[in-house]
Amino acid sequence: MDLSQTTPGKPRVVIIGGGFGGIQVAKSLKNAPVEVMMLDKHNYHTFQPLLYQVAMGALEGDSIAFPIRRIFGRQKNFTFHWAEVQRINPDNNTVTANIGEIKFDYLVIATGANTNYFGSKDIEFYTMPMKNLPEALNLRSLIMQNLEKAMVTTDEEERQALLTFVVVGGGPTGVELSGALAEMRMHILCKDYPGLCLDDMKVYLAEGKPELLAAMSEGASKKAKTFLGDLGVTIYNDVHVTSYNGDLLTIDNGTNIKTRNVFWAAGVRGEVPQGVDAAPLMRGNRIKTDDISRVEGYQNIFAIGDVAAMISASTPEGLPGVAPVAIQQGKHLAKNIANIVTGKPTVPFKYFDKGTMATVGRNKAVADLGKLHFQGFFAWLVWMFVHLLSLAGFSNKLIVFCSWAINYFNKDGDNRLIVRQFDTEKMMAEPVAK
Repeated sequence: MDLSQTTPGKPRVVIIGGGFGGIQVAKSLKNAPVEVMMLDKHNYHTFQPLLYQVAMGALEGDSIAFPIRRIFGRQKNFTFHWAEVQRINPDNNTVTANIGEIKFDYLVIATGANTNYFGSKDIEFYTMPMKNLPEALNLRSLIMQNLEKAMVTTDEEERQALLTFVVVGGGPTGVELSGALAEMRMHILCKDYPGLCLDDMKVYLAEGKPELLAAMSEGASKKAKTFLGDLGVTIYNDVHVTSYNGDLLTIDNGTNIKTRNVFWAAGVRGEVPQGVDAAPLMRGNRIKTDDISRVEGYQNIFAIGDVAAMISASTPEGLPGVAPVAIQQGKHLAKNIANIVTGKPTVPFKYFDKGTMATVGRNKAVADLGKLHFQGFFAWLVWMFVHLLSLAGFSNKLIVFCSWAINYFNKDGDNRLIVRQFDTEKMMAEPVAK
């Protein structure tokens, strides 16, 4: 494969990662005097805020993913390679990937974050994460398979475990997933699975902080808890999961729950490529950067989004790991790279917080938009509108809108398919590597 520069004389900007931040850097460099190359282990961009709806069968996976090459179909200075980066080599300005050695003049690390299990091998092995599309599809298969098994098992204890769902983590992902599970219990369980009733299925949410949605306002946190309580979710606050062996979940408040379904949404950890050894790593395995996103210890390597910690007096632990931060950092970094290339001064980054939203179920959401804090039906409409507009591609917007409209009126979804079986028996049979 020819990985040499296509426009000799123009500096090459290599971007690792096709998430929100990486996409924005590449788009914003469209008219800059540079060559842009993006590397990603997937050939599509995923709209992560809607992964939980794929996991619950409300949306098909394709509707929240969009081919990266189509996003940049008309951008002349852009190329994409489906590749897995193995190492960054700062001494000779190259990236080693499974497709070969790639030269760069400027490097942008936008690799995002993965699930943080806080060092527990058992929890990592037996729980289900949901940070990407394959994981969301695995989660969907597990849910559907366990409902099917619950229909036929004669072991009452096993049946109860198959119908008990525990979500760990009370941030937006955990709250949204818990609400979706509770709504499936209310609207779908008895209809699709004759013989099962509402009381058979249990949904628990465990959160380590004293409140849910800790990053949002007190009103939003309390309202989200009320909404989930009304849906029948049992909530444990200020607790931590101490162990899970695939059958028994133990919480440090003395609670033991027999379950086959534990979904881990309790933390994230930056996906840092090998090779940037001079860069200090901050809390959450995030790379420390300066106020223009330059990685500390390097002159031509930058990091943005969930993998980066931009440390300042006002953000001693870095900016929050949310999509708006990555998007704004991506746009701003592109301007600064263009300034560096053309000999102009760089400009420090300042994050403008437009607000935070989370949906808790049908007609229920919470929103903090600046000084405006509101909950309920209107917040739910705003949440849908913002997420719909943020999707890549007109076809995806149309498909998601139609799916939402159909699901709203019939209180059902058409994507509860076991397309690829998740091998739970194999997982349970294999020992955990200690």
